[in-house]
Amino acid sequence: MTDNKNTDRFGRAEKDLIALGIATAAIIMFVGTGGSVLPSVIDAVFANGRGPDKLLVNAMLLNIALIIFGWRRYSQLTIEITERKRAEAHARELAEIDPLTGRLNRRSMAIATDNLREQAMEKGQAVAYAMIDLDNFKQINDMHGHSIGDQVLVSLSERIVSHLPDDALCARLGGDEFAFVMAYDPNMRSRIDELVIRLFDHVILPFRLESLVIDATMSIGIATDHDEAVQNKSVNNAAELMHRADIAMYHAKKQGKNRYFWFEPSMENELRFRNELEAGIRRGVAEGEFVPFYEQQVDIATGELAGFEMLARWQSPQLGLVSPEVFIPIAEEIGLIAEVSEQLIKRAFADARHWDENLTLSVNISPVQLRDPWFAQKLLKMLVEHKFPANRLEIEVTESCLHDNIGMVRSMITSLRNQGIAISLDDFGTGYSSLEQLRTLPFDRLKIDRSFVNELRNSDGNSTIVDAIVSLGRGLNMPITAEGIESEDVLEMLKKMGDLKGQGYLYGKPECAEEVLERLRRLNKLARSIEPNADGAATEADIRAEHPLLQSASK
Repeated sequence: MTDNKNTDRFGRAEKDLIALGIATAAIIMFVGTGGSVLPSVIDAVFANGRGPDKLLVNAMLLNIALIIFGWRRYSQLTIEITERKRAEAHARELAEIDPLTGRLNRRSMAIATDNLREQAMEKGQAVAYAMIDLDNFKQINDMHGHSIGDQVLVSLSERIVSHLPDDALCARLGGDEFAFVMAYDPNMRSRIDELVIRLFDHVILPFRLESLVIDATMSIGIATDHDEAVQNKSVNNAAELMHRADIAMYHAKKQGKNRYFWFEPSMENELRFRNELEAGIRRGVAEGEFVPFYEQQVDIATGELAGFEMLARWQSPQLGLVSPEVFIPIAEEIGLIAEVSEQLIKRAFADARHWDENLTLSVNISPVQLRDPWFAQKLLKMLVEHKFPANRLEIEVTESCLHDNIGMVRSMITSLRNQGIAISLDDFGTGYSSLEQLRTLPFDRLKIDRSFVNELRNSDGNSTIVDAIVSLGRGLNMPITAEGIESEDVLEMLKKMGDLKGQGYLYGKPECAEEVLERLRRLNKLARSIEPNADGAATEADIRAEHPLLQSASK
């Protein structure tokens, strides 16, 4: 509304140029009429003359009124024009400057970079474009609030600028992304490396804000318009230079964050492949391309098959069978891990109904799923839909899950155990779980990570860590499963440590559902009977009647 009023006012100001013309004409006429009227007035006062002509007096008074009117409108016109210029300057500033930090914004940075490149080219110089991104900035906002986050950004901006050359450009591109551009001698690229190293040494020192001390790290990607490695792909404008710096910065984050990389063509290929994977995962969820494979879990002492651990696989039409190490991190990043996991769990429940009722099914749960307060209810609903006994299911969580929200995790684990589901702590020894957590959290089993089991293959057969974990499990009355058993020697050593379950390639590689059924048929461990169920699901009323926890989920 204010903008419309200003526009109307400025429009009126332009039209009032006519008023200025009228005032000018009135002044000219006043000079003419005044030259006739004033002598008559003087003659009438001092010489008893007959006075001025009334018509001329009226004309002069009208001229005076017009002069006053015109001058007033001219003054208003001058003020309004000044306001318009000030408003236009402010609008340009808003369009070019980031209001929080006072640096250039993304739009103006592109224009300024192109201008700097032209100047550098004339001098035989190259241009380096560096993209800077704070690592895990969202956590700062979530923990301390956006006002503190804004103060961190302002302080970061000031620190960056304080270490840049005077002729360098600095911009806030959006969020926690900053960039700087500077010209340099193409034969002295090390100058850029030295500058970036100084930034890492001084810019990300702890931020002391009010009563808080906030630690942060940053990732930097750098691109240049003078790079022998990419001569066949010339940089035509600032947008391409920024795109390459962005790719390099993403690569720095992928490599562990808190570091920097120069752009290389291979990074672009990796990013393209990653984007293809992301698109493939989205399509795979819609098309049901994710399938469960099963790894045997065996009683080490007797050699009897005790159950299976479900492992995720992606049966991609383009890529073939893809391992979880490739697609699970991406599925977590793009928010699809819950859908992938639910599809796999439902298939596993359907497959396991064909197994002997004494065989268990172990399922890995992502840390992302444990952040969902309704995960326990969703899992119980799937159990009832597929009529799979809760006492045959074992959920495996990793130590990293225990640090995201220990209160929620404890509540969820307790709810699942109350329904008869067993809970295992997976990859024990590789994370940060404490003895207090082991004592207070209701775990049913510990799984020794394969890295410790592999150490048993060494010539000295050092079993100190495995012995300690087994003793810990015995003290806490928790059964133990050893992962990664791949040789008879390791198996023999584990047999001496007590009653354990084991899994690994020694017992066979993970198999698809059909291969598992064939194995169980040979072992005579197929289910004796399966209750007919046309669609594999119970009614909603039956589901909610059987599990009170599900009733609370619908409220």
